[in-house]
Amino acid sequence: MILESMENSLRPLMSVAELAKGVVYTESIATCWEPPAHIRAMSEDQRQDVRNKWHILVEGEDVPPPIKSFKDMRLPPAVLEHLKARKILKPTPIQIQGLPAVLSGRDLIGIAFTGSGKTLAFTLPLVMFAADEERRLPIVRGEGPIGMVVCPSRELARQTHAVAQGFCDALSAANECAPLRNMLCIGGIAPKEQLDMIRQGVHTIVATPGRLQDLLTKKRIALDLCRYLALDEADRMIDMGFEEEVRNIMDFFKHQRQTLLFSATMPAKIQTFAKSALVRPVVVNVGRAGAANLDVIQEVEYVKQEAKILYLLECLQKTAPPVLIFCESKNDVDSIHEYLLLKGVEAVAIHGGKDQEERNYAIDGFQSGRKDVMIGTDIASKGLDFPDVQHVINYDMPKEIENYVHRIGRTGRCGKTGVATTFINKSCEETTLLDLKHLLKEAKQRIPPVLATLDDPAEAEADESIDAGDGRGCKFCGGLGHRAATCPKLESQRMKAVLSASGGSTGREKIGGGGGGDW
Repeated sequence: MILESMENSLRPLMSVAELAKGVVYTESIATCWEPPAHIRAMSEDQRQDVRNKWHILVEGEDVPPPIKSFKDMRLPPAVLEHLKARKILKPTPIQIQGLPAVLSGRDLIGIAFTGSGKTLAFTLPLVMFAADEERRLPIVRGEGPIGMVVCPSRELARQTHAVAQGFCDALSAANECAPLRNMLCIGGIAPKEQLDMIRQGVHTIVATPGRLQDLLTKKRIALDLCRYLALDEADRMIDMGFEEEVRNIMDFFKHQRQTLLFSATMPAKIQTFAKSALVRPVVVNVGRAGAANLDVIQEVEYVKQEAKILYLLECLQKTAPPVLIFCESKNDVDSIHEYLLLKGVEAVAIHGGKDQEERNYAIDGFQSGRKDVMIGTDIASKGLDFPDVQHVINYDMPKEIENYVHRIGRTGRCGKTGVATTFINKSCEETTLLDLKHLLKEAKQRIPPVLATLDDPAEAEADESIDAGDGRGCKFCGGLGHRAATCPKLESQRMKAVLSASGGSTGREKIGGGGGGDW
């Protein structure tokens, strides 16, 4: 009953005009792409064999066939050479099924563990569609964008923009099309540069919701030509603070668009909600939504609150740098940063209280290898790609298990292995610890005695129900150690709704303890 009441209170992710006029789209966006003849000739059993081999689960009608090589996806030679130069020789499971679906014009919900190549699955089609439109009818001054990607944090937007820019440069260098203008639209930097590019006309935009909504409201950008919208870390944006901004952005679309939602954690509630606004959606799922990356060795240690900062130095010696340390609060980030600098450790810090220049310096220094350790709030846990990180330390156990999955996913990327160490103590909520216990059990990791002794009312049911889709875990947030009746996240949302209805205000939810400034 609680879940039904929450679902009924959610409006579909559609523009106000579409809702008011009762507009319903029944056909997907048409594209000029189609797979090669030998791929189209595959029987449904052959297609399913490929999906079974790569553990790909699909839902939807007329699902496009999976394609096991970039060459068979009919990508231009310049793109294939660019992928080869980046040592991306074959598609990952989410790309094998996701890329053909997106290139076919289908709406998509993509769920795959962290480090599985989701970013390429929506940035490559974005650039391909922009190049195709530019060849058919060039963009003139003041026009655009043709497509855009919306990310929850500035750092993730910068990273996604760099990936898209690489494809744009490769196509332009090979004279495949006219130069494509790819704009980064984030807060924290002067808008003059963005406005100058808008005046020239832009093909693609990678943005954060706040700055994008600001430019749309001031009519600096129009979405008249936009036919492609990808939401990265979609469940976090819809579920935790950016829902209104996303809805407001939807209001500026004038026509049907192809909508893509990607994340590593996508609870069933969010999937049901998202499907209400998608046209003939394809759901591509590689592994259980919200499952931890199996390439990460997860270690959980009981450490008293006052001993954590001392034990941190010992943990840093487990592996060679680089190492990521996550905290719940900005104050802890600053304290640990100062402590490590005094101990002679080359460290940088990142959180929402720092200005954009400091945040860029921290990310660049850590990615280039000049700095060995980066300390941050959950601002650094969503989607950022640090391919060489061998060790992630959770100084605090996050309040939500999804944040834990995203944090440890910063290591063990692209098939490499990594280590994640998490400090827990009596201050941690029992519901979160039960979720952690089931997550460790699912990943066949060692369960420490302090978790093994926890009284788990759902354990018998969980043991009987091994399949992820068989009623196991919380239907609201996806956690495995509790049910919807005791879900703390559901309770907090209900309280927020009650306060909002009574005229009170809780403000934007603080994600990961870092505060609204992180986003």
